[in-house]
Amino acid sequence: MDFTSYNYTVTERFIRYAKIDTQSDPDSPTCPSTMKQKNLGKLLVEELTAMGITDAELDEYGYVYATVPSNTQKNVPVICFCSHMDTSPDCSGENVNPVIQTKYNGKDIILKNDASQIIKFAEHPDLAAQIGNDIITTDGTTLLGADNKGGLAEIMDAANYLMQHPEVKHGAIRILFTPDEEIGRGADKVNIKKLGAKYGYTMDGESLGHLENETFSADGVSILIKGVPTHPGFAKGKMEHSVKIAAEIISRIPKDKTPETTEQKQPFMHPVAINGGLEQVEIKFIIRAFDTITLKALEKELEEITKTVLTDYKKSSYEFKVTEQYRNMKDVLDTCYFVVENALEAISRTDVTPVLSSIRGGTDGSRLSFMGLPCPNIYAGEHAFHSKLEWVSVQDMQKAMQTIVHLSAIWEEKAN
Repeated sequence: MDFTSYNYTVTERFIRYAKIDTQSDPDSPTCPSTMKQKNLGKLLVEELTAMGITDAELDEYGYVYATVPSNTQKNVPVICFCSHMDTSPDCSGENVNPVIQTKYNGKDIILKNDASQIIKFAEHPDLAAQIGNDIITTDGTTLLGADNKGGLAEIMDAANYLMQHPEVKHGAIRILFTPDEEIGRGADKVNIKKLGAKYGYTMDGESLGHLENETFSADGVSILIKGVPTHPGFAKGKMEHSVKIAAEIISRIPKDKTPETTEQKQPFMHPVAINGGLEQVEIKFIIRAFDTITLKALEKELEEITKTVLTDYKKSSYEFKVTEQYRNMKDVLDTCYFVVENALEAISRTDVTPVLSSIRGGTDGSRLSFMGLPCPNIYAGEHAFHSKLEWVSVQDMQKAMQTIVHLSAIWEEKAN
C-alpha cells in the first residue's frame, strides 16, 4: 500500500476540529452533556458527505454514524472505528489555538502565549522519538484536544483515503463518533443494533505503535455522612461534624493505594469530590483495579474504614453506594484474540513496532466490549492530555491513519 503520493488531510482536520469547543459537563443531565458538541458532529457529517459517504448522520444524542461501503465480494465482518468528540472538563477547551512546532529540535518547548507553560524534554520522554518531526501544541492557555480529536482526524483521513482508493479492498466499515467519553458516558446512548458492527477499534491511545487490550475495571463510590449539627457555642459533647468525619475517612486511606503512589497494574482508591457541610457531607470516590476481585476488595476496605471512623461518632450514620462504571475489556478480547492480532499486524505494516500494553484508565471500548462490540484501543498519538501541555505529532497521526487503512485491508484479506 503506497502512501508516498497521498496528500494527508489529518493535520488540517485536526486543527479544524481542535478549534471547536466541545468540553463535556459531568453535572449536566442531558445527552450530549453540552450541546456545543453537536457543532463538531455537524461538521464531521458534512465532511463525510463531501467524501461521497451517503449515510452519515448526527443523531439526537450527539452521536455520528457513517459507513465506508464494502468494495469486495468477500464476506467480511463489519468493523467499526470509534473516537470521541468531547474534551475533558479538567482544563479549558475554549478558544483553542493550536501551534505547529516544525522539525522539533529536542529542546524544551515554551508555549507562546504563556511562558510559564513549558513542555520539558526531561519530563516528556516520548519527545525523544520526535526529533525532526512536527509537533502540534497549545498556545499555553487551554488544552489542545488531541484527546480525542487526533483520533477523529485519523479516522476521517483514513475514510477519505479509502474512498479515493478503491483498489484497497475492504468490507463495510462503520464509523462512530461519540460525545461525553471524558465524563464516562460515551457509550450510554450507542445504538449497537443500528451500528451493525461485529468488531471495533477505538483510536484513543497514546504513544506511537501502542495497542491496548486491557483497561482498569472501574466503579464509583459515594459515601454520604450524616452528622449531628449544633450551635458551635454549645457544641461540647454534642456536635459530630460531618466534614471532620469525612476528613478522617480520607486520611485513613492507605498511602500505597492512592493514584499518587501507584503505577502499572497497581489498584487505587481516589476521592474526586467532597460536598456538604456540618450536618451532611458526600464524598465521591473512583475505585480502580485490573480485576473485579481486587476492585470489590478495595470497596470492602473503604467501607470498613468508614465503619471504623464512625465508631467514634455514635450518633452519626453513613450510606455507602457503589455504581459500576466499566470493566476490563481484556475479559472480552481474550475470547476473540484475532481482533487484537489483526491490529498488531496493521501497526507492523506501517513499519512501526507494535507494543501491546495496558491502560491505567478506560475508553469507550471498555464499555462497548461488554455491549457486544469487542474493541481494543489503538494509539492516536496524544500526549499530556487534559492539560495545557498537551501535544501530538503530525507524523504519528499519519502513521495511525495508515494503521486504520491497513487494518481495513487485513480484515478483507482474511475473510472468505
